[in-house]
Amino acid sequence: QVQLVESGGGLVHPGGSLRLSCVPSESISSISTVGWYRQAPGKQREVVADILGISFTKYSDSVKGRFTISRDKANNTVSLQMNDLKPEDTAVYQCKVLYLGVEYWGQGTQVTVSS
Repeated sequence: QVQLVESGGGLVHPGGSLRLSCVPSESISSISTVGWYRQAPGKQREVVADILGISFTKYSDSVKGRFTISRDKANNTVSLQMNDLKPEDTAVYQCKVLYLGVEYWGQGTQVTVSS
């Protein structure tokens, strides 16, 4: 069983930035894939970004060029740097990891982009 602790959500104005963090209870070196997902009210959950291995990253078209996913082995953290936030980025963001073939999800952190 892997526990995931997320942090960094909040309220930000359009054009602002936030950095989300996900800390797994297992060593990040042993986790093959980490992804950030989001779900807005009334919408299906969608993948935002994921990172395979150390540096192979993928992004949804809606966040490409604005969001950056990264692993920090020293701090055992996966981060999602979100810049130039837009109202349509408002959602609950969740971290998901794939560990020994099993998916684990964090509890989610709210991101609200509003003026």
